[in-house]
Amino acid sequence: MDLNAYQQGARHTARYPDVGSNPIYPTLGLCGEAGEVADKVKKVLRDQGGAFNAEVREALKLELGDVLWYVAQLSSELGFELSEIAEANLNKLASRAARNVIGGSGDHR
Repeated sequence: MDLNAYQQGARHTARYPDVGSNPIYPTLGLCGEAGEVADKVKKVLRDQGGAFNAEVREALKLELGDVLWYVAQLSSELGFELSEIAEANLNKLASRAARNVIGGSGDHR
């Protein structure tokens, strides 16, 4: 699926206060959903010895979809298309790889 088509489709389902001028709501939602992903992965480590069975993988797919939905909403609130964000991210990573600084820390390496 095309990222921008997803973003547009997801926008039609947005129901939160001040849609179109409220980046705070999707930011908080993104944090919550990312936490749910992390919690499911944590429980795989704790309860299943790190083995991701089909049921867990399906549950994570649904949670990752929720993460994607909030990324799309926040992107829309900030005036970005998802394809623009994806392209900028790949460019950043390619630059780091070319300069052999893909490891390490810091946003501007």
